Amino acid sequence: MYEHKKQPLLSRRQFLFRMWYNLLISMCLLAFSLVVGVIGFHFLNESGWIDSLHNASMLLGGMGPVVEMNNNAAKLFSSGYALFCGIVFITNIGIFLAPVLHRIIHRFHLGDEGK
Repeated sequence: MYEHKKQPLLSRRQFLFRMWYNLLISMCLLAFSLVVGVIGFHFLNESGWIDSLHNASMLLGGMGPVVEMNNNAAKLFSSGYALFCGIVFITNIGIFLAPVLHRIIHRFHLGDEGK
């Protein structure tokens, strides 16, 4: 997916396109995760749509649940969704920062070719 260390550094325009592409992937992953949470809280906890969105958003953002869970199924879903959100958060950071870290490391390797 990324250029090899023997290839030249990407132009600024190509690099920015790569950053926007990775941002788009991150946003799609967040949107999918939010939809899963909203639907889960709406049907398992019998919360309204706005309360479900609020609860899923808070969990996805790392703040924790704000609506009281009414039954065991909702509590189990909330626990699993919270763990899932932690993994999604870490994955999104990796997806978004991958081009930046690759560019820094690639720049270091460009000087190694003369050795």
